[in-house]
Amino acid sequence: MQIKANDPDRKSWLKVENGSDFPIQNIPFGVFITKDDIITIGTRIGNYAIDLGAFHQLGYFEGIPLTDDIFMQDSLNDFIADGRKTWRLVRNRIAEVFDAKNPILQNNDKHCEIIIFDIDDVEMLLPIDIGDFTNFSSSKKHATNLGILFRGEENALNQNWLHIPVGYHGRSSSIVVSGTSIHRPYGPTFPENKSEPVFGPSKCLDMEIETAFITTSANNLGERIPIEEAEEYIFGVVLLNNWSALDIQKWEYEPLGPFLGKNFASTISPWIVTLDALQPYRCEGQKQEIVPFPYLQEKRNDNSYDIKLQAYLKPKNGELNLISETNYKYLYWSMSQQLAHHTVNGCNVRAGDLMSCGTISGPTKKSYGTLLELTWNGKEPIVLNDGSTRVSFQDGDTVVLKGFCENGTTKIGFGKCAGKILPPFKYIP
Repeated sequence: MQIKANDPDRKSWLKVENGSDFPIQNIPFGVFITKDDIITIGTRIGNYAIDLGAFHQLGYFEGIPLTDDIFMQDSLNDFIADGRKTWRLVRNRIAEVFDAKNPILQNNDKHCEIIIFDIDDVEMLLPIDIGDFTNFSSSKKHATNLGILFRGEENALNQNWLHIPVGYHGRSSSIVVSGTSIHRPYGPTFPENKSEPVFGPSKCLDMEIETAFITTSANNLGERIPIEEAEEYIFGVVLLNNWSALDIQKWEYEPLGPFLGKNFASTISPWIVTLDALQPYRCEGQKQEIVPFPYLQEKRNDNSYDIKLQAYLKPKNGELNLISETNYKYLYWSMSQQLAHHTVNGCNVRAGDLMSCGTISGPTKKSYGTLLELTWNGKEPIVLNDGSTRVSFQDGDTVVLKGFCENGTTKIGFGKCAGKILPPFKYIP
């Protein structure tokens, strides 16, 4: 089925500012609550949120087999479970109705009042009910940087890294939507100047510039997803900041991996950009140094996406500082390889599962995806516009991730993935 929604020549009758992340070619999906306290599934064009529950009830999805309440829910899980054919039909219809040449809704003021909201008049919510959260390590540069910092250059990459997409299972209950503040976490650490471990708030809070993809229900327990079919089961992509308490993580991660240092919070952007919308921005992935196992071998070379990613730091009462610019295309392992590997042992995935690519670091220092790398483990502090410096984030700092694609013809984006760091909760032993 053709992806008509991606037509680069299409214009909307809704006003879309130049450079907007949300032209009519995007049509992402999210969940929001209106001023009347109605929760609905919606999409966005320009600075307008579109209530798809009302859109459906008023007959604009006529001819598409949808349940009556598919968009009148507090998560996208059921819609995601309907599969790619439904996703594509729905995006195509939305693009058709909001096309500048189509008067059907454009000239119906009564329906417009029910369906269309100013984006500032709605509150974005977590778009999915996340059952499981997997975090991969897919950036060779990031993995190498950490290896050099903690094990030395000769042992930078673990022996398995070039053979398989390494990953671990994270915590889904603490994943929050952009705009949610994060309290500095507590945990045990073992400072270098101490002879015994100590307990207290983390003193080394860091970000991780990542994206994550959302799956639909794809396989039964015991079955695997062939790599050539993997993209059929990927609904879309969000930005993700996988917050890290490095001092806690450093002492706890042997032998089972991260725990308290990672499970206190992760932030995602509220709008899910569909994999269909990303198709015009496909690009060649990183050359793989070792021929992977057959189940990880892809037939197409354009197995990655040219998604430009930025990280900003806004100090308390300060201005935004651009601290990193990287790109999704720097990843060594693709989404399809991650999903194929995840299920090769028969692990089943479900609608609403979230799978992160891991920190994305590019080839230059300015493209590194963590403060740990940007400051080279604190030896080279970053200098902000106001003259202050950082080797880790302070209370009151806000971290903002942004992402967008552009190819000279169209541009689409993800909006913001932002979180403010608050002081730790008062701890009573």
